[in-house]
Amino acid sequence: MRKGRLIGGGVVAAAVIGIAAAVVMAQRQAGAKAPDKAASAVAGAASAPPLEFRPTEVVQPALATMPRTIEFSGPLVAPNTAVVRAKAAGTLLALQVAEGQRVSAGQALGRIDLAELSNRVAERSANLESARATLAQAERTHASNERLAAQSFISPIALENSRASMDTARATLNAAQASLDTLRVGLREAALVAPIAGIVAKRYVLPGEKVAIEQQVLTLVDLAQLELAGSVGTHEVGSLAPGMLVQVRVEGVATPVSGKLARIAPAAEPGTRSIGVTIAMDNPKETLRAGQYALARVELTDAQQRLSLPMPAVGNTSGQDHVWVIDKGALLRRAVTLGRRDEANGRVEVLSGVDAGSQVLAARFDNLREGAKASVVAPKAAAVASAAASIPANLK
Repeated sequence: MRKGRLIGGGVVAAAVIGIAAAVVMAQRQAGAKAPDKAASAVAGAASAPPLEFRPTEVVQPALATMPRTIEFSGPLVAPNTAVVRAKAAGTLLALQVAEGQRVSAGQALGRIDLAELSNRVAERSANLESARATLAQAERTHASNERLAAQSFISPIALENSRASMDTARATLNAAQASLDTLRVGLREAALVAPIAGIVAKRYVLPGEKVAIEQQVLTLVDLAQLELAGSVGTHEVGSLAPGMLVQVRVEGVATPVSGKLARIAPAAEPGTRSIGVTIAMDNPKETLRAGQYALARVELTDAQQRLSLPMPAVGNTSGQDHVWVIDKGALLRRAVTLGRRDEANGRVEVLSGVDAGSQVLAARFDNLREGAKASVVAPKAAAVASAAASIPANLK
């Protein structure tokens, strides 16, 4: 029995030793294969053909001026706009103009029934005549009292009373005259006449309707001068000054219109951090209309030479701008810091990351690898860029 147990234990030990030996051999074989794979990868990278680029596919940063453009938009407004209001209550008897009709300054626009106002003028005229007669009577009485006082027939107090009565009558006459003049002014202003020359933009009442004092009757617009009211940021307003020439593109008009920067607001609007600006434009032929939407562009020249690259040469990954450069036969990706942009010429200012002698890829290529061999070849010697880099269609 004991001998059987010893034999069984020996079998189990032998099995365990065999399994351990198999595991060790497997690990040795895996360790031997790993260096072989790494070596083959290095050999493949070393044997990969270098990327070849044509001279037209590589640019060097160049010095150039970078003019800046400030844009803002808004509706056109007519600063010379007048609202004709009724200066007296009454019935509108006639309105002689229609919307879109041109009128001249001082032209009669309509009539309001001013019978009540006319009656009041007549009443004030009668009061004026009564006050004039009262003054004349007071002056005669006072003159008579002065003669009597000189002969000591009346007391000095009676003479002073007659003088006070005369002064009161004169004041009453002046008040009556002023009241009549006020009504006459109101009667004259109650006439509906055009305060400016322009075009009837809107009618608010129709003949036969009752109008109240200061009620709107008509709106007149002079289109000879228009303005564009817009706003710019606080970081841009320092570059603007009244008198600057501005190009304005109006919706529906193919040709830009010239204007001048007329006014700049003294303070920013609360909550928006924007400052209002106003562009004045001449419109002698009245081809533009108030309310049209317009876009203004202010071109700011640049007196400084700036290092710049074509915009297609700059890429962006995870918010970081970068370019690909060929340095000592290797392809490297360089992070760059950008400045101004010239949208018209398609260039961007480069503040840091490259210098004037750098060889930069002029466009964005796909499948580029950091450290890959690269060179610039002459057009005859350059067949095709490496299969690892696909060239955009616009550069083929």
